[in-house]
Amino acid sequence: MKYMLLMQFSEKNVDFPKLEEWGPEEIQAHIQFMKQTNAGLAAAGELVDAQGLAMPETARIVRSHGGGAPVVTEGPFPESKEWVAGWWIVDCDTEQRAIEIAAVVSAAPGPGGRPLDMPIEVRQIMAAPPSEL
Repeated sequence: MKYMLLMQFSEKNVDFPKLEEWGPEEIQAHIQFMKQTNAGLAAAGELVDAQGLAMPETARIVRSHGGGAPVVTEGPFPESKEWVAGWWIVDCDTEQRAIEIAAVVSAAPGPGGRPLDMPIEVRQIMAAPPSEL
């Protein structure tokens, strides 16, 4: 089964400094942790994809009603909404294993090497539409 693990943030659910306030060595330790975690998942045959996203200030929301030009707005903004910072797609045997992987990445090192306790949303990727449809 495939699962998407979404790293989500908001001003309300984190208790660590913004990335701009981290020291270079703290950022490097965090990146190295993510690379090692991804390498371990790849070696186990569980990693499908993993990506980090640019900061939310660069995001654009696009809406279209199907006719004419779409409406493009800036956002989401971190001070008002949650935003996705990155994701993993893993292919593992059970939801419990996906939760174990999420727990590992949730504890990635932050300032001072302390675990970040990041919120990671775990969602199964549907293989087909629900049978009742």
